[in-house]
Amino acid sequence: MKNNVDVLEDSKFQTSNVTALSIGHWIFDTYQAFLPAFLPIFLNSFSLTNMQGGALSAFNQFPSLIQPVIGYISDRRNLRWIVILAPAISAVTMSLLGVVPGYWTIALLLMIAGFSSAGLHAVGPAIAGKLSGNKIGRGMSFWMVAGEVGRALGPLAVVTVIKFFGLKSTPLLMIFGLGASVLLYFKLRNIPNHSVPNDELTNWRPALKKVAPFVLAISAINLSVAFLASGISTFLPIYLTGQGSTLWFAGASLTILQIAGVAGAMVSGIWSDKIGRKPLLISAILISPIALVLFVYTSGFLRIVFLLIMGFAMISVQPVLMAWIQQSYPDQRALANGSYMAITFVIRSGIVIVIGWMGDQLGLSNAFLVCAGIMLIALPIVMLTPTNPNARPIVK
Repeated sequence: MKNNVDVLEDSKFQTSNVTALSIGHWIFDTYQAFLPAFLPIFLNSFSLTNMQGGALSAFNQFPSLIQPVIGYISDRRNLRWIVILAPAISAVTMSLLGVVPGYWTIALLLMIAGFSSAGLHAVGPAIAGKLSGNKIGRGMSFWMVAGEVGRALGPLAVVTVIKFFGLKSTPLLMIFGLGASVLLYFKLRNIPNHSVPNDELTNWRPALKKVAPFVLAISAINLSVAFLASGISTFLPIYLTGQGSTLWFAGASLTILQIAGVAGAMVSGIWSDKIGRKPLLISAILISPIALVLFVYTSGFLRIVFLLIMGFAMISVQPVLMAWIQQSYPDQRALANGSYMAITFVIRSGIVIVIGWMGDQLGLSNAFLVCAGIMLIALPIVMLTPTNPNARPIVK
């Protein structure tokens, strides 16, 4: 009978193992999603500007610079322990945000959480891709859906605890992340994830040179998309509370956005296995900015409708990009994925500061409209990027 190790390179989609890994991602991202809900509190308690609030997100994203290194090593060494420990680290650091005494303590906790995020997002998708056999798009959908569920539940969970039990009660939430790490230990302890011989560890320059051009092209697409995605995901609670909404409603609106993203992430990866990556990307890049503009200029029920449409389209981009990368470089998937994720997180850390500055100068409504326009720049880049630079066949 095959065990986890024997079937790792099997062409079949390993539903049980991919699901277990995705659950860990779900719990992890639930805690990472606490920050946007905390931002209105921090701005009020510590008299911060939108730009300073955006800088807090940058502290959380900055450690992602090390993702290519982690990814390269992960292709040759078994780094599953990073995935196992990540939910516990995220749980402790993010749950303590409710009791911190000042700005720089917040920044320190966010950086620690950021290092755990760098490890998880470099190693986890590569393992999920291998466990997915020749259905990489489906595997990336599972991975992304889990993350979106976490990002959907995180803001609502923390604002609900704050509403009913007070700000100082948030450390109680860490118990779920600790439990998730225990579960992952028993599930993943026998699963290796390196792809190439260990004696090739020092030969990193040719591998990086091989994946760099395509990863940079995909990252350019993501740069354009990230203005809208980072702007709305980070500043939506601040935007809504500034318009008179309660903190709970603002957090719930972010949850609505992410719930729509769950559906988008699941559908886009699976469909892209069948019809190709580019058609899905082009559709999402066209729909998302239109939905954002309509969200800004409407109110009431219509605003919720456009928020749902935007979340579905906007978040559907990531699983397609990740599947495109892993399909193209199956033997360097962790290096390619780690490089892409590092660029992605660094891009987003800088973008949230820029959007925060635009929000201070122009107002968040106008900042959102600028982000919508920038996303459209991704269209010609998608069209010009080679479909299969080093391809594994797409499953029909």
